[in-house]
Amino acid sequence: MRKRLAFSGAIGAFVLAGAIGFASLDKETRGVLMALPTNADVLSWNVAQRDAGFRAMDRLSFLAKSNTIAPSAKPLPLPQGKPLAIPGVEVFMTSQRTAGLVIVVDGMVRFERYGLGFDAQGRWTSFSVAKSFTSTLVGAALKDGAILSLDDKVSAYIPGLKGSAYDDVSVSQLLTMSSGVRWNEDYEDPRSDVAKFNRAKPEGDLDATVSYMRTLPRAHVPGTVWHYNTGETNLIGVLVSSATGKTLSAYLQEKVWQPAGMEAPATWLLGKSGHEIGGCCLQAATRDYARFGLFVLSGGKAQDGRQIVPEDWFARATTKQIDIDRPGSGYGFQWWTYDDGSFAAQGIFGQGIFIDPKRKLVIASNADWPRASAGSQPDERQAFFSQVVQILDDGE
Repeated sequence: MRKRLAFSGAIGAFVLAGAIGFASLDKETRGVLMALPTNADVLSWNVAQRDAGFRAMDRLSFLAKSNTIAPSAKPLPLPQGKPLAIPGVEVFMTSQRTAGLVIVVDGMVRFERYGLGFDAQGRWTSFSVAKSFTSTLVGAALKDGAILSLDDKVSAYIPGLKGSAYDDVSVSQLLTMSSGVRWNEDYEDPRSDVAKFNRAKPEGDLDATVSYMRTLPRAHVPGTVWHYNTGETNLIGVLVSSATGKTLSAYLQEKVWQPAGMEAPATWLLGKSGHEIGGCCLQAATRDYARFGLFVLSGGKAQDGRQIVPEDWFARATTKQIDIDRPGSGYGFQWWTYDDGSFAAQGIFGQGIFIDPKRKLVIASNADWPRASAGSQPDERQAFFSQVVQILDDGE
């Protein structure tokens, strides 16, 4: 009996300690532990797992490790401006399943609201919004002289691609997703390349992404056809690290996060080779996504006036470099472009940074759409951007 009582007491103490430990965790970690996705493929998660996981991707170290990006010692101020009255915004946020929405006009916050239990202190994952950060690091590497020219062949910086379909592809063609290499980006097809390449194992000393991408066949002559390809942004990340000798996290911290005045730490998930996933998975506060938009509007200047990228970088990166067969739209250097001069970084499930230079407008939004990119939500979001532009044009 005494042994039984002692054993019961030990179990009780263990449960109590676990409960105390759980209670001491931040709310995002508690939330993801309660939902606990066990599959590394986020495309297979249910809504509850995504709601919890998207705000805590960097807490799931058993699925993916991450590097931390330190904030600036002097955050860029975001003063409060005149609040924008946006008819129907509650309905919009509900339909979008919005986690964070920050609207900045001329450097002032005109609207800020959160949902899904998320808040201004939390970090939400970017998905393909990270592509625009990664391309910005190409601009920084050009300014530093680490990348000599956008006309250079990719294989000059990633020797593991020599002899593959990427051997004759230039850096600019990689940036504009016009390599001509065959790729399937169907998020709802488990046999697609975008689903399979995340599970690829590295060969020897090669990066896992390089190991997979070097096996793909050619479909078109390089530079002739645009085809969306997340794997190629991962290659851009490998290229930047190879050229600079620095991790993407360290280079982003040095060239953007601290010079641009980001307020909160960010994290970047690592792939199987321990390299940041260039086409995805940057975790940051919604306000800092908006600050990145302001950095772009400044032409890539640090708070102290230093030019981080070539002076014409964003003028080129955010204008149509290749046609995508959509009226009024195009693709730049990992940016979606519009013929009216606005442009955007976009990620699946509703992540985005919309920038309109004419109106000095930045809209940073995070969400958990019901589906990755299908459904009514993408068109609703585009209509919302137009609504905000019209409100500003009406003098509000």
